[in-house]
Amino acid sequence: MLLASYNIQFGRGRDGQFDLARIAGELAAADLIALQEVERYWQRSGMVDQPAELARLLHMPHWVYGPGVDLHLQAAPGGAAAGARRQFGNMLLARTPLLFARNHLLPKFASTGPLSLQRCALEAAVMTAAGAIRVYSVHLTHLSAQTRAPQVQRLLQIHRDACLEGSPIACGAMSQEWVDEALPLPMPRDAVIMGDFNMEPDSAEYAAMVGPISPYGGRLNNPEGLVDTWVSNGHREGDGVTATVHGRPARLDYCFASTALAARVLAARIDADAQGSDHQPIWVEMEL
Repeated sequence: MLLASYNIQFGRGRDGQFDLARIAGELAAADLIALQEVERYWQRSGMVDQPAELARLLHMPHWVYGPGVDLHLQAAPGGAAAGARRQFGNMLLARTPLLFARNHLLPKFASTGPLSLQRCALEAAVMTAAGAIRVYSVHLTHLSAQTRAPQVQRLLQIHRDACLEGSPIACGAMSQEWVDEALPLPMPRDAVIMGDFNMEPDSAEYAAMVGPISPYGGRLNNPEGLVDTWVSNGHREGDGVTATVHGRPARLDYCFASTALAARVLAARIDADAQGSDHQPIWVEMEL
């Protein structure tokens, strides 16, 4: 299965032009896609329902959208349907059905200075040849390590608690009307967590995701924890560029996977040629 993650900067490319078709072309080969900075009905991007348009352009009928920002839409040109809302968030698309979805809002700091946005982690379950897994599209704050740290801890808690909470409908017995339309599904144990984390591999936030470094043998990857699939495929943590931080190249975009899935990583790469955003898409091939 070929997975991709891309912060699309609401469709605005390196040339300053908004072009969702260009982004779809850059992602056409993927089987499962995690997107960040996808919006609905913003004048800057032409009042487009971007989730619906991206699903159409990518020919992916199975998709879910999770806004972090969700606002009343003031009267504006562009033909938005009555009751439409102005939104900004994450998206997951797949060539196979997404069995259920949940959108988790992450901790947020108010700000009277730099722009502070509500961030979220969009979760879905997808069936693969190896069984069902959880997949996430995540976008963490750009503001500071101090504001990211609580978001990382919440994300790890979501991952740890998933099986304890169960799927959105979880029980052993239910009335027939629920069985007919909403058969409960088990919560998958293993997960793939993709997105723009706005952190670098030498950060405390990264160590929280994959474990601290030990002088006796590298990262302390926990058997019940997560691994960086870029590293699982043989790359060094400090290598790779997906964006810039204050004009400096950095790897900010990641695909983390349950430790049990590490051996299933076949390839990991960064598309350095993509022009559709201020980030580069990351690609991971997994035996799923």
